[in-house]
Amino acid sequence: MYRDHTKVIHIGNRVIGGGNPVLIQSMTNTKTENVEETAAQILALEAAGCEIIRCAVPTMEAAQALAEIKKRIHIPLVADIHFDYKLAIAAMENGADKIRINPGNIGSTERIKAVVDVAKERNIPIRVGVNSGSLEKELVEKYHGVTAEGLVESALDKVHIIEELGYDNLVISIKSSDVLMCARAHELIAQKTDYPLHVGITEAGTLWSGNIKSAAGLGIILYQGIGDTIRVSLTGAPLEEVKSAKRILKTLGLRKGGVEVVSCPTCGRTQIDLIGLANQVEDMVQDINLDIKVAVMGCVVNGPGEAKEADIGIAGGVGVGLLIRGGEIVKKVPEEELLDMLREELQNWEK
Repeated sequence: MYRDHTKVIHIGNRVIGGGNPVLIQSMTNTKTENVEETAAQILALEAAGCEIIRCAVPTMEAAQALAEIKKRIHIPLVADIHFDYKLAIAAMENGADKIRINPGNIGSTERIKAVVDVAKERNIPIRVGVNSGSLEKELVEKYHGVTAEGLVESALDKVHIIEELGYDNLVISIKSSDVLMCARAHELIAQKTDYPLHVGITEAGTLWSGNIKSAAGLGIILYQGIGDTIRVSLTGAPLEEVKSAKRILKTLGLRKGGVEVVSCPTCGRTQIDLIGLANQVEDMVQDINLDIKVAVMGCVVNGPGEAKEADIGIAGGVGVGLLIRGGEIVKKVPEEELLDMLREELQNWEK
């Protein structure tokens, strides 16, 4: 697996690469200058399972705010910089654990060197980020359009600029909103470099379409052993990104812990509000840190048998709810008590 062979990089109190677990990243959508709101959002993301957080740094005030934000949070903070090399330097001076830049829009080699010199002095990793939307004109012409090959060449060109300045504490990010192009680009770059890769489908879209695109794209990439950190980029609350990332990693066997909810599709035999019940169960188990599978079934005909592979299951009949273990019905309660019964079972399970 490529992930086992990537370079080990320290980001604050976290380590990526070299076979270390894939870490979940998100990005705040508050104004970074607003320390109270930004720190509060990061703490909520931490509680949800976010392990690295990125903040936009569009102004000097935002760069300076990082110092206070850092005092209030517990996970590494990445400063996202575009165009202004002075902001990159200020972000590092104010405690950023990593910076994200595209050397192509930072400016002259002297300006890139000024950023690299501060990173080198403080041993701060630089994430070199390239997006399909900003691929250089000459590469678009060379490859007759925006292609995976063009993305890889662009990213490695930027990496070489920093390497030539004597620094190799780097993470690479190549993103596209085209799922298959993004997957192909990661397959290509994984063969050409041993730097850790931050993986995501950029501009994936809304909660619905973005989750589908991200799950498909990240599934293809991560299944091949490629990727050291991930972000599910959604047009929505950052908390949703973290929830989705956790589920993707768990589904691929890259993360343990957390209740997995499986539920049957509805059919004509369904005699309870299965859709409502399954959603309630999924919400209820968000904060339960058990590595178990819970089945939510819609009828008593197939429910017990279909729930056999789960650690615990519930099924509904006409006005009645069933608790199932090992494919056997162990308890029967009125339908309206079904959710409370499951909650009690899980709470006792924790103990």
